[in-house]
Amino acid sequence: MSLDVELRVMKPVAVFDYNITHNLGDMADKAGVYFALWRPEELGLKKAFELVPYLKVGLERLKAQPEVFRKMDPSNLWGNYDDLVEFIEKYIKACLDSPDADIWVSR
Repeated sequence: MSLDVELRVMKPVAVFDYNITHNLGDMADKAGVYFALWRPEELGLKKAFELVPYLKVGLERLKAQPEVFRKMDPSNLWGNYDDLVEFIEKYIKACLDSPDADIWVSR
């Protein structure tokens, strides 16, 4: 017989880390996905899987009317329609890959 002893500390590990300019906030808002992206806590969202329906709807809206959303590209050229679409696509994948991950945003 033996005795195994371990001291363990469980530390949070980021499974997705991405940054996008707030210049795309108006475009995200028009697509109906602003709060899911920038303020998920105000929607009561805590886990990655909870974001997926919101992100998918926003992505569908963006892709359904690219000409409308491209007109909203910031004039200072910091961010654009394609950046927001790519961001949401990657975010959805990350949420599906790690559905129980805690959502953490910094504004």
